[in-house]
Amino acid sequence: MKNIKNVVVSLVVVTITLVVSGFTLSTSDFQNKEEVMVVENEPKQTVNFFVTHGHCSTPFAGIVDDLKVSVTKRNDLGNPLEDMKISFEINPNSFKVCAGDDLTARIKTPGLFIGEQDERITFKTTEVYTMGLDWYQVNGKMSIKGIEKEVSFFVTGIRDPKETRTRLLVLEGQMNLFDWGIDYDKIVNGTSDSVPTKWMYINMKIELS
Repeated sequence: MKNIKNVVVSLVVVTITLVVSGFTLSTSDFQNKEEVMVVENEPKQTVNFFVTHGHCSTPFAGIVDDLKVSVTKRNDLGNPLEDMKISFEINPNSFKVCAGDDLTARIKTPGLFIGEQDERITFKTTEVYTMGLDWYQVNGKMSIKGIEKEVSFFVTGIRDPKETRTRLLVLEGQMNLFDWGIDYDKIVNGTSDSVPTKWMYINMKIELS
């Protein structure tokens, strides 16, 4: 009986030791997380938008300035971008519609995306949620014409199945223009529509270093 008690006590001590050691290691790894900048000020970055109205849409592209993406180094096999931070600026004066100058001029109508002070469209991450393998919801603050609103985008990380490092990000989502007080139809066409144009979609492919 005494031998059994000694075995039980020994097992309890070993279990507690392993748990404490595991906690210490986990805490140490967490505290020593190293943030790494994987994209900074990429000069050739572009972003795609399209605004839906009725049964058609107007696609246009713009130039991205001051793009920054940082991630945290991981030593395990978890999702590599769980702690990512993304920020960028877009110059609305760079917007261009491939269909022609007339539509480009409409997208550049003063008051639509170009404000009185020529403010940049900006975005900065506030929270990131892991939705699945290499799939994330990125919440942040987007400013248009100096008005800042909360938005949510989805980001997909693309990597070789045998690699732990993500090579490419695809950011996409939609924004309600009414959140910024933008009546697309009134600004562009002069009159508000009974079925208003309010959704603008964003798509951006980002290559990581």
